[in-house]
Amino acid sequence: MTSAVPPPRTDTQPEPAKATEPAEPAEPAGPVETKEQRGSRRSIAAALLLGAVGAALALLASRQTWARGTASVAGGDLPLTASGGDVTGVPAALAIVGLAALVAIFAVRRTGRLLVSLLLTLSGAGTVVAALLGAGDSAALDEKAATASGDAAATIGGLSHTGWPYAAAAAGVLLLLAGLLALTYGRSWPAMSGRYERDGSPSPRKARRAPNPERPEELWKALDRGEDPTREA
Repeated sequence: MTSAVPPPRTDTQPEPAKATEPAEPAEPAGPVETKEQRGSRRSIAAALLLGAVGAALALLASRQTWARGTASVAGGDLPLTASGGDVTGVPAALAIVGLAALVAIFAVRRTGRLLVSLLLTLSGAGTVVAALLGAGDSAALDEKAATASGDAAATIGGLSHTGWPYAAAAAGVLLLLAGLLALTYGRSWPAMSGRYERDGSPSPRKARRAPNPERPEELWKALDRGEDPTREA
């Protein structure tokens, strides 16, 4: 005769093993930046910053007053001023050329990049020279004095200059430094993507899909060719 009472459970019985959670896969480490890549990235940032600030400062300085003076008109003195654009238009023009060259550096390669970098460097040097030459120039005010007085031989009096010509010269220095960075490190700078450039090789043809005999237009084409579309292949 068997007993309906279950046998008592002892502490020595092993407990069921718990399911272990799977370990999370380790995330792949990102690419390590080399010293050359880090230096190239920093030189690009410095050149872009110097070139952009230099061009903007040169354009701003060209709009400001560079010289002041007085012209004798009908027994009185007429105050006259001359802006950077009146004295010389070279800094503003070279600033635009330098900014365009800075952008074009990333659109060309090899020899083209070297030439564009040289153009940027020369734009900065030319801006410095033109601004320093215009810092003591009085030709623009003399012309205004002659026009105001009606005397072609009249000259400006009480001539004075502001600090904006030297600001334009500093802008030229920034452009010059950007050009020197491009000449030194430009070879390692990345260029614009060339996937839109055509290399003359024929484009691969797309594979032609096989006709679907179940489509109505394919059935009509088969009938036009004298084939029986209901016949099994």
